[in-house]
Amino acid sequence: MKKHWGIAAVCLLFWSVSVPPLAALERPAVTAKSQMVVAANPYAADAGREILRAGGNAIDAAIAVQLVLSLVEPQSSGIGGGAFMVYYAPATTDHPAVLTSYDGRETAPQAVTPELFAAIPKTRDGFLDAVAGGRSVGTPGVLAMLAMAHGEHGKLPWNKLFGPALKLAEDGFVISPRLQFLAESDPLLRKFPAARDYLFTPDGKARAAGSLLRNPAYAQVLKQLRDQGVRAFYEGPLAKDIVAAVQGAALNPGALALEDLKNYTPKERAVICGPYRLMKVCGMGPPSSGGTTVLGILGVLDHFDLAQYGPNSVEAAHLFAEASRLAYADRNRYIGDPDKVSVPVAGLIDAGYLKSRAALVNPARSMGIAAPGTPPGAPVAAESFTPELPATSHFSIIDNTGAAVSMTTSVESAFGSRLFVAGFFLNNELTDFAFEPTMDGKPVANRVEPGKRPRSAMSPTLVFDDKDQLRIDMGSPGGPAIIAYVARALTGLIDWKLPVNAAVALPHVINQNGVTTLEEDTPVAADAAALRALGHEVALRRISSGLNGFVIEGDGENRRIIGAGDPRREGIALGD
Repeated sequence: MKKHWGIAAVCLLFWSVSVPPLAALERPAVTAKSQMVVAANPYAADAGREILRAGGNAIDAAIAVQLVLSLVEPQSSGIGGGAFMVYYAPATTDHPAVLTSYDGRETAPQAVTPELFAAIPKTRDGFLDAVAGGRSVGTPGVLAMLAMAHGEHGKLPWNKLFGPALKLAEDGFVISPRLQFLAESDPLLRKFPAARDYLFTPDGKARAAGSLLRNPAYAQVLKQLRDQGVRAFYEGPLAKDIVAAVQGAALNPGALALEDLKNYTPKERAVICGPYRLMKVCGMGPPSSGGTTVLGILGVLDHFDLAQYGPNSVEAAHLFAEASRLAYADRNRYIGDPDKVSVPVAGLIDAGYLKSRAALVNPARSMGIAAPGTPPGAPVAAESFTPELPATSHFSIIDNTGAAVSMTTSVESAFGSRLFVAGFFLNNELTDFAFEPTMDGKPVANRVEPGKRPRSAMSPTLVFDDKDQLRIDMGSPGGPAIIAYVARALTGLIDWKLPVNAAVALPHVINQNGVTTLEEDTPVAADAAALRALGHEVALRRISSGLNGFVIEGDGENRRIIGAGDPRREGIALGD
């Protein structure tokens, strides 16, 4: 059997990413009456609110937020990356309700082969080598996706959405502690001259938090996009600069070509929904594994009474870890790009199938490594592991009509490929593919193929009550652990009725079908010995989730929107 990325390797790579010290848990929540933006950086949240106050809607605000995040949080997302958006608009007298999703995931260049990463050593250094340079760059999709969503649902003109980002790029923004920390600790950035010149001083130190940073190159790109539309990114001089940077990279030249950019197409896809308690949980379908896997975890937990246990209890941690094992096992086998491989989406969230999976959970003993199930409609496929890294961003927006966006956006690892072109970083999303195309003689669903979208764990989520009223908008960065972060926060909100700021700060329990990881220096860490006695292999780790979201309480005059950002990062909620 071929040597492959096993559970231990995945965990090693995930947890080896440095994170700054954990902030004091549980920030105050923010309450609003009619509209809110929750984003990973105060500048970005303020940009979204500015657009809402100018008469824009949730889609308009999402564009402004993303353009600013590309500037002030370049380690996490940007116009050189991709994204998934779940969008809801309530019914009006003129239009029925809308619930849809947009896929702006990157695609593999047409010139790649399934063996793109097959020779990479199965080590941390090997993976970092795969990340760095042009080989890992997929065709960026976020701008095309936002343009598609804006064309269908935007309110303000496209050229009115660039003001906040353009002003910050020209006048400068204050570097955040997280940006300084991640630049300073990154093992690759200094190898890339353009990135080094931008983020480091001449003596080799990361530019200090609190100092002002301008980005005139990005300002020029924004002006092109504002005046010429999104095609200015995918064709013309800027596209040529992107391709030249990828193909001419000093480290690992890549295959991205002008035709890949010109032919990129975002996708509008059906949202996938499933029940949990009395709620309807809706998320992103493939190529994201977020929707099916969050619903898989919750669908198993639906057969157990979590509410009788405390949120940090051994019983709750055990059940959550066991449900996660089962859902991640299915994720690793079946999820890939639905345009290229058969994905049994309906089978994975089928009530009868999830009941059979729940029957495998023993409340008194861990099952250990879970085997993938055989959901209805399952194809023959091999299990695969992809060591995705946790550098992503999420924002949640609601406007004064009740329309809402849940959007998770990424360049994959911190600073993506480290290729810095025209003031923004290019992604390394191709390393989200499985590195081997087959395993044990079976095809891997997430294998590399030309034009294919790599599997993702991004999990933008909307939750509705039994009257189909929107009640929760939630998501997080965090690599493959995004799924666990979101599912855990939802159990906090739905099972234990926690306030939203307590739910996003809830200590984490993560199991990706291997080690059960508990968040160190939190109440759940006290469960370690008891979980080991139940048969779990347990690790205590510092965890850098970035949950952002809001809940909606009440109706009519009593309606309140309550939002909060994860205290582990720099997220903030801003209301009306």
